[in-house]
Amino acid sequence: MATAYQNLSSYDINSIPDASKMRVGIIVSEWNNFITEKLLEGACNTLEKHHVSTDHIIVHRVPGSFELTFGAQQVAKYGDVDAVIVLGCVVRGDTPHFDYVCEGVTQGVAALNATQDIPVIFGILTTDNLQQAEDRAGGKYGNKGDESAITAIKMVDFICRLKK
Repeated sequence: MATAYQNLSSYDINSIPDASKMRVGIIVSEWNNFITEKLLEGACNTLEKHHVSTDHIIVHRVPGSFELTFGAQQVAKYGDVDAVIVLGCVVRGDTPHFDYVCEGVTQGVAALNATQDIPVIFGILTTDNLQQAEDRAGGKYGNKGDESAITAIKMVDFICRLKK
């Protein structure tokens, strides 16, 4: 989580494994697309910066954050990828809808991580207002897409090292 003490886009470049052979699926929510497209841009730029070929970054869109779990499951199953990143943005409103969506997608991604053979990376902003979302989608706290891409690279490397 980004705070005044931790920027989402900050990492030790020397600690990033070789990603040149990785294939990454990204599922991005169309809801709040003015935020999620910034997250997608951050994730893609970071993957490319670490030598993931643009042909190996497979992007799919789903209508909302609740649908990210199903999209991720299908890409993990049929997408021929090493990791899946889910990108979404849920902003608190005046109803409990925020709580239901956040809980559902959080539990869904956790369940996928427990049942799939590849990592599913949680790149979902759950904020109280749009300013907090903007601050974490390329604003003053960095970009959650960057953080998600680095996490995907590190988790794929983790699996590769275990299988040696």
